[in-house]
Amino acid sequence: MKDSLDSAAVGRAPAPKPEVQEKAPANPAKATAEPRPASDEFSNRKLIRPALPHRERERAMPDRGDSPRVERTERVGSGMSKKPAPPDQTHAENFYYQKQMQSRTPMVVVLQDGEEIHGIIEWYDKNCIKLNRTGSQPNLLIYKPNIKYIYKESEANGRR
Repeated sequence: MKDSLDSAAVGRAPAPKPEVQEKAPANPAKATAEPRPASDEFSNRKLIRPALPHRERERAMPDRGDSPRVERTERVGSGMSKKPAPPDQTHAENFYYQKQMQSRTPMVVVLQDGEEIHGIIEWYDKNCIKLNRTGSQPNLLIYKPNIKYIYKESEANGRR
């Protein structure tokens, strides 16, 4: 690191450069009347808006007739205080599958074409579920987009 005072290292503005006389421009129509002083380059243009107390704000704002006034909530700081966006996935589907798998609940899967398949969910995936069926019927791997809805077999009496 340098021993000299570097303006970037100590957080100060760089020293003004000595003014150099410019050559006359080729097009005199584009020439400016006088050159800008070097001190204008670093002027602070930040606008400051004072926070008025609530009573003074009411006096400064004109009345809008007999309409009821609606108060706005105060914004804290310079950033907007919005509600955070909801999560992309709630994992409710995964929780439901886990619960039915652990209790080995007999389920009915209704496909898009109306076919009902009875069985117990053995495992699930992002794209499909595996249904174990009783008896001599084969186990099935069913794609989730092909499922219309699923319900417990014990709730079947109200479905038909």
